[in-house]
Amino acid sequence: MNSLFDNTEVAFALKNDSELERAYFLFKMISHEPLVRIGTAATNFALKAKLPVEGLIRSTVFDHFCGGVNEEDCLSVIDKMFTKGVSSVLDYSVEGKEEESTFDEARDKILKIIRFADEKEAMPIVVFKPTGFGRFYLYQKKGEGQSFSPKEQEEWNRIVDRFDVVCKLAKERDVEVLIDDEESWMQDAADMLCEDMMRKYNTDKPIVYNTLQTYRWDRLDYLKGIHKRAQDDNFKVGFKIVRGAYMEKERKRAEEKGYPSPICETKQATDENFNTCMSYIFKHLNTISLFIGTHNEQSCYIAMDIMKTLGIDKKDNNVWFGQLYGMSDHISFNLAAQGYNVAKYVPFGPVKDVMPYLIRRAEENTSVAGQTSRELNLLKQEKKRRKL
Repeated sequence: MNSLFDNTEVAFALKNDSELERAYFLFKMISHEPLVRIGTAATNFALKAKLPVEGLIRSTVFDHFCGGVNEEDCLSVIDKMFTKGVSSVLDYSVEGKEEESTFDEARDKILKIIRFADEKEAMPIVVFKPTGFGRFYLYQKKGEGQSFSPKEQEEWNRIVDRFDVVCKLAKERDVEVLIDDEESWMQDAADMLCEDMMRKYNTDKPIVYNTLQTYRWDRLDYLKGIHKRAQDDNFKVGFKIVRGAYMEKERKRAEEKGYPSPICETKQATDENFNTCMSYIFKHLNTISLFIGTHNEQSCYIAMDIMKTLGIDKKDNNVWFGQLYGMSDHISFNLAAQGYNVAKYVPFGPVKDVMPYLIRRAEENTSVAGQTSRELNLLKQEKKRRKL
């Protein structure tokens, strides 16, 4: 295996010695599952009890995985990464709110980021979650084909309007917008909404991107279906492909409610599904654009091979690689050094509001076998290289 991703000097060029030590310490902590569980419980308790822990969180886990508490706060991170050819996708990571006012606030935040991005070459893409713009329950009800009460219908119309106003400004400013995927039982409604937005705003090129969670075995068929509709109705499609983030939840619900699990049976099946969806899009790049959201080195190598075989330029704007800030720097910075389009998802928001996001990251890292030990080994290697 070609060892492009083993170059730690390139991977950690932006980290000074103390940041490198902090990263090493964090991943060492995360590698112990019981510690993550205890840490998570303690952090939740401390925040709920309003204990003065924000400073501690801020200087450790928050600053490693987040760009800052607001957009302006993220600027130094954005500018620094761009010196190495890595772009930023600002991700307002406040989760699980249910009030109309917070949905309007999220919409305004995304509109602000689009204007912000329009003026910065380092920020070609923005992102939002469907449930950032409306209640989960409504997506679920809509997707299940249940009828809304008049009040719910009004609420739904406001969701559609939030999507529309964001996608419209994105098109005007030529900023691509990624719409995240969520749990399968609310996703049908979100998919329909995303498709409506693509139909409306992806007339000459993809501005609106939906997300495919390829741990769902039905996603390749869905991809082929929307691709056919796009060709028939003359619009372009954009997709971010990821493996997925709600596996335990999905399996548990399927079991409780007695329907077949939407999740692939094995990790290998998920990997194959991811790579098949990716290959399909590569073969149709003239009508589908691709954002490859992955921390999997193998998938990156496959993507690079396909690009080489099909003669796709590394700088073709229809292909982007993406990783999360604070993770897989060995992939992001080495790909960028080779000339590929790379963007880091940079989460931001008030410390206490972003904690659910950070906790999920820590838990995900402990459950992805090999991810944390790979990060640890590379950090160890770089410490050795710097004689720390």
